[in-house]
Amino acid sequence: MAKSPSKKPEFLRKLLVSLKRKPQMIALLVLAAAFVYYSLNLTQVSNTTAKIYGNGMGLAEFATMLLSILSLVCFLNAFPHRKKTNVPMLVLMFIMVAVIFYCDLFYSGRITEAVTRADNPISATGANIYITNAQNMLKVHEILLIIAAALTALLPVYKPMIKRINTSVDVESNENMGEIDIRGEDA
Repeated sequence: MAKSPSKKPEFLRKLLVSLKRKPQMIALLVLAAAFVYYSLNLTQVSNTTAKIYGNGMGLAEFATMLLSILSLVCFLNAFPHRKKTNVPMLVLMFIMVAVIFYCDLFYSGRITEAVTRADNPISATGANIYITNAQNMLKVHEILLIIAAALTALLPVYKPMIKRINTSVDVESNENMGEIDIRGEDA
């Protein structure tokens, strides 16, 4: 009994074809993953803000969420379909990612300041473990932002490499093309 062909290679081929058409989707997915990761851990960040109540922590949290959404919109507008790259939108997206990165560093610094201060330090263990989790989450978020910015900046480098990937399909029965009747007459 013959095995039926697997759909996995065809799925991968179609994925590669779509990446050849829009290689910027790789950077967009990483940027979107950073936004989703921050959003899913927003409870820990909010609880940390409420516990520490540091100067500017809420504003940094709000700016990170707002600019994350706006940076995705700017990214989508920077690469319109079948048009040249919109450079002002791309620059605006990089500025927003830099501000988000700064907000993460600022917030993480406030956490460190509250945990290590001399008078009445806040314990980041036990019931307040969410403070440590928020600080670790911010480090991962910063790494994702760096990767997304690097992938966007290096798009002209890896775009030609992706275009060179062979995604053509070998068709076995093309040698009998002369025998096919295309006149349209019914027998």
